[in-house]
Amino acid sequence: MRIKRSVTRFFLALILPAVSIVVAGYFGSHAVLGERGLLVLEDTQAKLGIQQEKLAQVSSQRDRLAHRIQLMEDGHPDADLVEELARGQLMDGAPGQVAVPRTAH
Repeated sequence: MRIKRSVTRFFLALILPAVSIVVAGYFGSHAVLGERGLLVLEDTQAKLGIQQEKLAQVSSQRDRLAHRIQLMEDGHPDADLVEELARGQLMDGAPGQVAVPRTAH
């Protein structure tokens, strides 16, 4: 009887540490190997860098287009921009001139 109580106490005393170790192992494995764990962090940071570069390019293009729109919206549109747009649309010029299409400005 005495041995049975001591064995029971021994195992009851081990339950809390065992459960704690299992829980810590579960959450620790997810912190390292999980969907948002440490092993995925480097790949996520690389993707973030690529997206930031794309954002910078799009922002630059947006600023350029906003400037061109501003030049056209004023009371007196910029004559050079109007001529550039007309030549681009018509692909025509004065006699003896050759129009060369441009893909980027």
